[in-house]
Amino acid sequence: MRVGRGKRAPAPPVIKVREMRPRDVPQVVAIENATSATPWTRAMFMSELGRPGTLDLVADQAGDILAYLMVSRYADVWHILNLCVRAPQRGQGLGGRMLDELFVRAGGRAHLGFTLEVRVSNEPAIRLYRRKGFLEHGIRTSYYSDNGEDAIIMWRGGGPEDGSS
Repeated sequence: MRVGRGKRAPAPPVIKVREMRPRDVPQVVAIENATSATPWTRAMFMSELGRPGTLDLVADQAGDILAYLMVSRYADVWHILNLCVRAPQRGQGLGGRMLDELFVRAGGRAHLGFTLEVRVSNEPAIRLYRRKGFLEHGIRTSYYSDNGEDAIIMWRGGGPEDGSS
């Protein structure tokens, strides 16, 4: 895109995926409140943040948080607790980038496997998880308290097919 005579518009700031910090939580809570039918509270995010066995990431564009990912390791499994992308940035690959960063950071511990629950109605998320190698391994009936919606249980490696859950 050009601005004026022969001038290019400045490139948008780079999006960096990094560890979540306490100062990010207000923006994370705002994204959560705008997205979730049963949003986590500030206290819930703060209690997870930096706890041993967690990976908490944000996508940061010049101090503007665009997405976040909360993951905890329980026994031998990485459990994806929450992945959320701000509405204007959805469909641009940011959710996939967050998952890719998770897989890199899990590094040698990736053999533990990854699991999550996703609403049966959340087709964009289900497609994303399938593209990233997650397989469906069951249904949790009436899992979501806001409307009794079922959740699909999904695994990537280390799941029930491996006998490790």
